[in-house]
Amino acid sequence: MDLHGFSSIVTGGSSGLGAAVVRTLEAQGCAVVVLDRDPLVSGSGSGSGSTLGLACDVSDEASVADAVAETTRRHGPARIIVNCAGVGDNGRVLGRNGVLPLAAFRRVLDINVAGTFNVIRLAMAELAKAPELPGFGRGVIVNTSSIAAFDGQTGQAAYAASKAAVVGLTLPLAREFARLAVRVMTICPGVFHTPMVDAHVSAQVLDGLLAHGAYPKRAGDPAEFAELVLAIVRNPMLNGEVIRLDGGLRMPAF
Repeated sequence: MDLHGFSSIVTGGSSGLGAAVVRTLEAQGCAVVVLDRDPLVSGSGSGSGSTLGLACDVSDEASVADAVAETTRRHGPARIIVNCAGVGDNGRVLGRNGVLPLAAFRRVLDINVAGTFNVIRLAMAELAKAPELPGFGRGVIVNTSSIAAFDGQTGQAAYAASKAAVVGLTLPLAREFARLAVRVMTICPGVFHTPMVDAHVSAQVLDGLLAHGAYPKRAGDPAEFAELVLAIVRNPMLNGEVIRLDGGLRMPAF
């Protein structure tokens, strides 16, 4: 299907996986709105000028409601919704400085889980009003989890719990939105070269992690994540499923 002019929302689209998705959707002619705390979109795609950056806290109801309303006003209801916003804060429950603060645990869940759900529910309120398109339906939602949902390492209790919750959203939402012809999918990426990974994971640690992979034994390129997003958008039989994108990587305990 020709996606030219399709209204799209990408959360966390200023960097990393989200920015790669923005570039890919732009290349397809989509009108993309980036929702990010720091919505930088310069050089993000084809230079068509159709990409809009809006400052947004995905965990805040009013912030997302305003962003969704602005998206709808400019481009119509978003038919492609890609949730990439998230944080990867780690911490042992019993650390060197004492017990992990409950606020730290809640922050990860607020952004990764409540933020994802918040965008979905408010965007769906608008998408439900849009006409169904032959061969496409009304729209598609692609969420970002992580292989930590299944292979959470020591110190990743909050992060792994949040990503497992995103996995758990997939099927019930796909079932609920089926009557509206809206599909829901989740991608669980492994280790990818993103600003967060490159800044905080040393080459030695990265090599140690990748030793537990099958093939290829390297970190993923964000463009490869974006290619899968596009394949999901284009394939109407992909619905209610979770896809690991990790080169066969299985994370060790530490």
